[in-house]
Amino acid sequence: MSRLWSIGAIVTSAALLVGCASVYNVPVNVPISSIAGIDKEKLGFEDPAALDDSLVGLSFSGGGTRAAAFSFGVLQEMDQIPVRGTGTMLDRVDFISGVSGGSVTAAYFGLKKREGLSDFRERFLLRNAEEGLTTTLSLGTIGRAFSGGINDSVGFTKWLDANLYGGATFERFQANGRPRIWINASDIYNRVPFVFGATAFTAICSDLSRYPISSAVAASAAVPIAFAPAVVQAFPGTCTDPLPPWIAKAAANRNSSPMLGSYAKAIMRYRDGAVPYIKLMDGGLVDNYGISGFTIERESSDTPYGPLTPQQAVKVRRAMFLVVDSKAGISGDWVNTVEGPSGVALLAAAVDTTMDASVGANYSAFDRSMKDWQTSLIKWRCGLSGAERARYGARPGWNCKDLNFFIGRLGFGQLEPTRAKLLEAVPPRFHLPPQQVDEVIAAGRDTLRASPIFQAFARGL
Repeated sequence: MSRLWSIGAIVTSAALLVGCASVYNVPVNVPISSIAGIDKEKLGFEDPAALDDSLVGLSFSGGGTRAAAFSFGVLQEMDQIPVRGTGTMLDRVDFISGVSGGSVTAAYFGLKKREGLSDFRERFLLRNAEEGLTTTLSLGTIGRAFSGGINDSVGFTKWLDANLYGGATFERFQANGRPRIWINASDIYNRVPFVFGATAFTAICSDLSRYPISSAVAASAAVPIAFAPAVVQAFPGTCTDPLPPWIAKAAANRNSSPMLGSYAKAIMRYRDGAVPYIKLMDGGLVDNYGISGFTIERESSDTPYGPLTPQQAVKVRRAMFLVVDSKAGISGDWVNTVEGPSGVALLAAAVDTTMDASVGANYSAFDRSMKDWQTSLIKWRCGLSGAERARYGARPGWNCKDLNFFIGRLGFGQLEPTRAKLLEAVPPRFHLPPQQVDEVIAAGRDTLRASPIFQAFARGL
């Protein structure tokens, strides 16, 4: 009874505090100021990958510092693997998608490239990114939790800028060239992924080049209750740049895939002003692998080769897409009793169940989409006339069927069971002991090295 009274007292107190403890974030995005701004944004974020005979895409899952360290280990190992000609496998990476903790690594590598491998461990992985944040739920914080979130995003974005990004905006990604970086959050009203890229920002008439990278990463990592939603403002009617034709087509098509149709409808709502303030939270809520953007890019194309150009589609021979998955294992002792789970444990279990179910469905859709794309590409290539082959750059002896896709996932479960169990128990926080950090980094290196998918791809380079 005393426990029930305590819970009741907290809830009652929270109800009294809700009216005066509202927590929210002020939008930091700005309108597009000119047509030149629109063109500049397009050139930076819609250019396809550099012309090459290989295509490499990585996605970094969420999971706090655990995810950041695991993906960092993968990048380190890629830089140790030479390829024919000059450079290493790291130089072949064309695009990286990141969610939550994975977005921290993706964004830093996008800014610093290889140079970032030398100091990311010291500048982020060994630091306490939670300093200045309130990380416990108590009588003193539950009012804020019920009023949006315990923390706003100001403290975290300031920390990220002070220690990693230095106030850089997406314009830096624009100037740096490949790899192309996608940072993913969740639009909790439309229940779809929100990718910080040209499609969404064109729809809201906002200048992506001036948006802070730290704000995008903070939105991607905004765990419910712990953080209030990040807010992006739409500026409907302030620009005339048309949306890509596929958006209206997919929104109106009753036979569109659920993912593509929902995403297209959300983009339409942004443009017509139905959603003036887009509320964003942790990208893992709808896609903890960060692969929905890849799937949407392919499913939205009205050509067999899109989003590649015809020239790229003719030249490419091998494509690899790897999901770097730092998912935690199952936990909790409430299965040993009739009671439970309750409170925070119940909320955590519900969120984990939803996220695990969504990543499974998203990965299946992604895998199917990529395999269908490979089939479509080969059919299109083999149907080209001699004149078309010459126009698109096919060399003498070119084989239209010489195209292989390698799609896989790197995870703790691919390691020895005892080691995997220890890694899966690492908490998804933004502050870990140095020993755990180094163990997770080593796991990233080892899983890539042992991956049969990666080995098969690398043998052909």
